[in-house]
Amino acid sequence: MYYKFSGFTQRLVGATAAAAYSPQGLKPLVPTESSPDLIFGTSKHAPGLSAAAPFLATNKVPDLQKVFQRSDGLPVHLKRGYPDRMLYRTTMALTIGGTIYCLVALYIASQPKNQ
Repeated sequence: MYYKFSGFTQRLVGATAAAAYSPQGLKPLVPTESSPDLIFGTSKHAPGLSAAAPFLATNKVPDLQKVFQRSDGLPVHLKRGYPDRMLYRTTMALTIGGTIYCLVALYIASQPKNQ
């Protein structure tokens, strides 16, 4: 048995399948125009784009996999060289600085004010 919400009695009442799946005031969805075929997962280019668009460059993932999977003793977050080292050191400096700032703020807040 199917049910729908009755706006008059404010309760669930028995209904037919068509009435239960089409609430009051809503019409079934009818597509107004056919959508173009999806191009994801294909080698076709979207219409209107040149083949030399900058985001259609070669796939760099296999090269990056070789870099990150190399067993050279470095952690993953430092494998790409100098920029990674600078980001790591900056993050560590900000973390340590923030910790010290929080400890100083807690120390100051814990001292009673002189009257």
